[in-house]
Amino acid sequence: MHTSVTIIGAGLGGLMLARVLHTRGITATIYEAEDSATARTQGALLDIHEPSGQAAIHAAGLSDEFHALVRPGEDAKRVVDRHGTILLDRPADPGSSRPEVDRGELRRLLIDSLVPGTIRWGHRLTALRPHPAGGADLTFTNGSTVRAEVVVGADGAWSRVRPLLTDAEPRYSGTCFVDIALSPGHRDSVAGIGSGTLMAVAPGQGIIVHRDAQGGVRGYVALTRPEQWMRQVDFADPAAGLRLLAREFDGWSPSLTAFVSGSDVPPRLRPIHALPVGLSWGRVPGVTLLGDAAHLMSPFAGEGANLALLDGAELAHELAGHASVEAALAAYEKRLFSRSREAAARSARNLETFFGQEAPDSVVSLFGAS
Repeated sequence: MHTSVTIIGAGLGGLMLARVLHTRGITATIYEAEDSATARTQGALLDIHEPSGQAAIHAAGLSDEFHALVRPGEDAKRVVDRHGTILLDRPADPGSSRPEVDRGELRRLLIDSLVPGTIRWGHRLTALRPHPAGGADLTFTNGSTVRAEVVVGADGAWSRVRPLLTDAEPRYSGTCFVDIALSPGHRDSVAGIGSGTLMAVAPGQGIIVHRDAQGGVRGYVALTRPEQWMRQVDFADPAAGLRLLAREFDGWSPSLTAFVSGSDVPPRLRPIHALPVGLSWGRVPGVTLLGDAAHLMSPFAGEGANLALLDGAELAHELAGHASVEAALAAYEKRLFSRSREAAARSARNLETFFGQEAPDSVVSLFGAS
């Protein structure tokens, strides 16, 4: 295939696609809404699965660089109840098939692997129209326009490209997150985490945190609440917002609520949305999706980033292996629909495992058996 590829979004999946295409001699351009690679904090740790995420990294020729980023021992798990009683304390597995890396560091690795100029920062897509010959005509808020013969929506949960393929929209899962973080000075709280991730869960709520590379704490509060509750929450005053969150955990151990009341970052509400399990669409010439744009799901199977990486690598493989763009996209989507259906169903089940009526015992069973 000699056609260049236009990618919307510089997340992990879009970057992986561009990288593997480059190794196969195919030109790609990424259009990203944010102004730079450092415009936004990139989240916390990711466990990179074998074979999905790790297979993609191998296909990108970045295995050695990836292993240099691995955070040893971070796969340890500690599960406690609301009183802080330890129910499971699973040590790290030195031979884990799911090594942990910092999302921001992995993204930086992929960005640095690209030819300079591959990413066009500050290009927020505002409109796109399908082209009669395939692909789409793109318009950005900065006034620039692009004729894309092959356009890949790698633009996340609220993809602007997705409506060209399907009218499906993300639905609120019933659970929302609020980011929390502590500086390294909170020694007692940091020590209470154990060596990996601390999960304090109960029906309808939880506090999940881990150490960061600087010796502090990153994580989130999880609450199962209706949309009406979210509309009434006001975090304009960060201190008042943290007090509001802390009241949601009345009766919990002070050693756990300290992660909330002592948080050093302004609280930000993040409702967890998901696309319908088993989403698929008919073939639209020159257009496809990857990552969250294609199969947004809750994070409780750890599949989102791994599938995005695999999507990018496999789409590049198909485009490089077919003379016809349409044959490549059809082959890619056939596999995409199959694997994302199973992962999305598992993610939905695990969300119930974490915050359903059997928590925290259900979480102990989940990690005790894995």
